[in-house]
Amino acid sequence: MRSSPIDIGFGNITFSHRIVAIDPVDSAPVKRMVHEARNQHRLIDATNGRKTRSIIRTNSDHILLSTVRPETIARRLKTSETTHENPK
Repeated sequence: MRSSPIDIGFGNITFSHRIVAIDPVDSAPVKRMVHEARNQHRLIDATNGRKTRSIIRTNSDHILLSTVRPETIARRLKTSETTHENPK
């Protein structure tokens, strides 16, 4: 499986094969998940102190915090997959 870097804001990247889910941060279950990940040292904050707009769950059970909206990250992920399926 090919993987490509996905920009999650402020020069931070994750690789497409690592992403399991992209969620908005406004629900109670997601907030609980972030709290638990922080306590278990599985949280990676890529916000540079700005407002968190999305969380990214990875296949290594880490949680990434991002200032980029979930829709934008999903679009970048889809674009990277399309590019790898149809190389020029």
